[in-house]
Amino acid sequence: MARVIALGFLMGALSIAIFHQGTLFLLFHHANAIPEATQVIGRVAAPGWDLSRMMPNPPFGLPVPLLLNQMFWGGVWGIVIAAVLHATPAPDLLTGFLVGAVGCTLVAVTVVAGLKGLPPFAGGNVQTLLRAALVNGAFGWGTALMLRPARLRSFRAAPLRPVRT
Repeated sequence: MARVIALGFLMGALSIAIFHQGTLFLLFHHANAIPEATQVIGRVAAPGWDLSRMMPNPPFGLPVPLLLNQMFWGGVWGIVIAAVLHATPAPDLLTGFLVGAVGCTLVAVTVVAGLKGLPPFAGGNVQTLLRAALVNGAFGWGTALMLRPARLRSFRAAPLRPVRT
């Protein structure tokens, strides 16, 4: 189980830097230029690669770079994705995408929004919810993809038998 936790955290943190921020980069540079895309998901802000963008951290008082904060929480969610993939025979990429798109987004728009004093469910802004689901889904998909070589699955699939005609 320690291997699942360590690999899940590492791949989740890396997935934030690669897939989450990569999706934001593509949306910022390409989707913002397409009127139909901005009607569906709204305008996308620039990705947070700049380590000088600090995020206030009220309980502890020390500001943390936004990207590092996101990578930490991506690692935590990576552990969740790795544990789910380890325990179930569900398709890995679909599972990763759904955990990111549904799980991460629901926690962000309910629990995190409540802690920050923001309205739940982005105040009913459907564009924000869709954009969050897309970006978080890309993170989950990327985490599952990077976990593939680790072979975390604890079950054995039945061998395929040739079909006789």
